[in-house]
Amino acid sequence: MLTSRQIREQFIQFWTQSPRNCGVVPNLSLVPNVDSTLLFVNSGMFPLAPYLSGQPHPLGKRLCNIQRCLRTNYDDMLEVGDNRHTLMFEMIGDWSLGDFTKEQQIPWIMELWVKVCGMDPSRLYVSVFAGDEDSPRDDLAIELWKKAFREYGVEAEFCEDVHAVPPTLEASKGWKYHIFPYNKKKNWWQRADAPGELGGPTSEMFYDMGTPEHIQDKYHINDDSGRFIEIGNNVFMEYKLSPEMKWVPLEQKNIDFGGGFERICMIVQNKSDIFESDIYSPIIDRVSALSGHPYKSDGKDNEYTAAFRVIADHGRAAAFILADGISPSNKDQGYILRRFIRRLVRFGRKLGVENEFTREVATAVIDTLAHAYPHLEEQRGVVLQKIHDEEVAFNQTLSKGLRELAKIQNNLEPGQTISGEQAFFIYETYGFPLELTLDELKVNDEVAKEITKQFSEAEKKHRELSRAGADQKFKGGLADQSRETTKLHTAHHLLLAALQTLVDPAIRQKGSNITAERLRMDFNIDRKLTPEEVTKVEELVNQQIQGDLTVERVEMPREEAEALGAQMEFGAKYPDLVSVYFIGGQKDWISAEFCGGPHVSKTSEIGEGAKRFKIQKQENVGAGLKRIKAALV
Repeated sequence: MLTSRQIREQFIQFWTQSPRNCGVVPNLSLVPNVDSTLLFVNSGMFPLAPYLSGQPHPLGKRLCNIQRCLRTNYDDMLEVGDNRHTLMFEMIGDWSLGDFTKEQQIPWIMELWVKVCGMDPSRLYVSVFAGDEDSPRDDLAIELWKKAFREYGVEAEFCEDVHAVPPTLEASKGWKYHIFPYNKKKNWWQRADAPGELGGPTSEMFYDMGTPEHIQDKYHINDDSGRFIEIGNNVFMEYKLSPEMKWVPLEQKNIDFGGGFERICMIVQNKSDIFESDIYSPIIDRVSALSGHPYKSDGKDNEYTAAFRVIADHGRAAAFILADGISPSNKDQGYILRRFIRRLVRFGRKLGVENEFTREVATAVIDTLAHAYPHLEEQRGVVLQKIHDEEVAFNQTLSKGLRELAKIQNNLEPGQTISGEQAFFIYETYGFPLELTLDELKVNDEVAKEITKQFSEAEKKHRELSRAGADQKFKGGLADQSRETTKLHTAHHLLLAALQTLVDPAIRQKGSNITAERLRMDFNIDRKLTPEEVTKVEELVNQQIQGDLTVERVEMPREEAEALGAQMEFGAKYPDLVSVYFIGGQKDWISAEFCGGPHVSKTSEIGEGAKRFKIQKQENVGAGLKRIKAALV
């Protein structure tokens, strides 16, 4: 049986050896610090965004990587607890930037699954794009998959009926239908509806686990029963949206493959539960020892299993976020981190763990994964201290929640009980969970159901408002390359250089978010800028904008760029050859940064329409960290 460590090594070896010859893209921090419209890196293709539109990559046209990722929306969070869903995950990937085609990709992917990973080809199933007015059915993919299956002794046929799957795992031997069509909702990839956005048909791959988690009348490979597990997806990026919002052929046709590392390890290690793979089992074992409860009973889920899974997933996510430089706070990434740790503590209580325990969970994460992520070991002390401090603070918060609950009850008329809206207020304000509120109230089932219903309605309303706000705050597609966003990307570089020149040469960027409306930069300093400093920084940036300085992208050896003093993304690892943007010329530059772009060609373009750079706000984001928000006005 291959270990997860061996699977990592063999995946990279497979894609870097002939005839594939891919360059290895470094694994980036979970925190996207440069030119980002995301809170956290949420896909393996994130480091490739600027290059999918034609910008040359320093490592060439054939690439691969394993990227740590995090998804944080509320609906995804609620899925954690079953045998296959996690919020923190690793994505394996390979890319062709206008190089090899699906004629090569599909046979290589089948070879990866069968020869490298040892999967049973008779248990593999694939989906293809069914076609619509924008693009025809992907008949080429259908024929290529047939041929690829045939190489491994499976006579796979295409079937229009997506429910034509074998009734049992035993029946899959000799089953002829392995290729099924799905519409744009399932088998088309794009990130946004905006001119210039890339997209195209996809072909997903599934593995038959044999037994569904949820019994249904009918099954298909892309349902939610848990019987068929998605293990990877080929995106054939062949189109872009025109200014008229029509899909037109893309000049540089790309391939983007992404696979779920944890699910692959589960299958290769002959498990039916991600959390029983060697990625998670040491964490599960530690939690079992702390709680005194078994993860499963006689090999089956018990009343504690879901809580174990939430703790393992959230503990892993919290350790990685902390190691990537984020501290718990009430905003943005820090708020997400705080939420992870608080849920970790709450689910620990579900297991009866009353003592402080999050350090133990984080220790198990570091011990298990430091071989793949050395920065976990380097940041061990910071991770353990901060997760412990947040747990202590949350325990105090729970006490505040109890006091607030008592206060609300004391103000009620005799015979009344608190409403679901009030219970949600306590939860949202103090992190005090509904189940604890119900426990304290000691209400009967009928009243508990009514409070729960009202709580859910309040929570849904809050979630909709939060989602609407997030859509505005972090809107953007694959890589927002609109004119206004591009201007602010370059202004961002000028701002960092001005802060280093006028305030403190030791200032380094610690986080960033850029939209078409404004830029945001986090940086290390233990005080707010004075009004005089703000004015001087604005004046210098505007002088440089008016100076019509050149903005030049240069590929060079990493060591040479470092020797020049080029600014690097916090927490990132870089290949031997890197892209550096120079403002003001390569010899007399005022700014030099490792960056993937996009940028204007002359700084005067930033001030088009007589706009000026303006710092709008300063905020605290953590110990020794400040945030500036700025815009062109």
